[in-house]
Amino acid sequence: MELQIHQIDAFADNLFAGNPAAVMPVPSWPDAALLQAIAAENNCPETAFYLPALPEEALPAPPGLPAYHLRWFTPSVEVDLCGHATLAAGAQLLEDVHPDAGAVAFFSRSGWLLARRAGPGAVTIDLPATLPVTGEVDPAARAALRVAVLEALIGRDQIYVLADEAAVRDLTPDLFALGACPVRGVIVTAPGQASGADYVARFFGAGVGAGEDPVTGSAHAQLAPLWAGRLAKKTLVARQLSRRGGTLTCRVAGERVELTGTFHRYLTGTVRVPDGD
Repeated sequence: MELQIHQIDAFADNLFAGNPAAVMPVPSWPDAALLQAIAAENNCPETAFYLPALPEEALPAPPGLPAYHLRWFTPSVEVDLCGHATLAAGAQLLEDVHPDAGAVAFFSRSGWLLARRAGPGAVTIDLPATLPVTGEVDPAARAALRVAVLEALIGRDQIYVLADEAAVRDLTPDLFALGACPVRGVIVTAPGQASGADYVARFFGAGVGAGEDPVTGSAHAQLAPLWAGRLAKKTLVARQLSRRGGTLTCRVAGERVELTGTFHRYLTGTVRVPDGD
């Protein structure tokens, strides 16, 4: 079986920045083990697979929009939500398949998500918002982060507020020890300063074998509501301070968060894999 593959840097200021995602249309859903093997072979932080056939639970689809069933795999596990690979899949579909459409809709494990044009080389994705609540510092995270934590919160992930942007940027955690945290991910964040952003963050995929993720849309679906309340702003600029780095414009709209970022296409090709049932 031959499949198309597109590799796209999402939330990227330029090529070789942001977060790389592989985007792969499939004619039908093969066995999950084959999807996982392909994602491991791609070795991108996420591979997004999509097809136009919708499951029964997805109906009715949003009217007037091209609609697809979307799934995301890290090299080691299928996940419930991934922002940057959704942006990449939306970018590829809007450029290659639906050049006259303003948006596409995706049905996923997190319900319906939208990806719409936001100007040349930019896409806005719509994700469910999660407002973090006060929590306690996980002892494993405290040992692994090796930094003073001002505040602990819980959303989809563990969230730790640090003193300032420099503390987030200069953090050198024990990534192996973070793997002992019983959560999908560990996020560190602080108000922005030198970066010019409203807030900054880094994300470590403790529970999904991801190490440090370059730019994590699902993290900002938690952080944007948090900082919007604290800074009294509905629209914020966020900067993820990974080695590759990435910038997001975040708008909180009730129970949804809209994330806008630029993308850069790196490759388009063909892979050959066993036929899947």
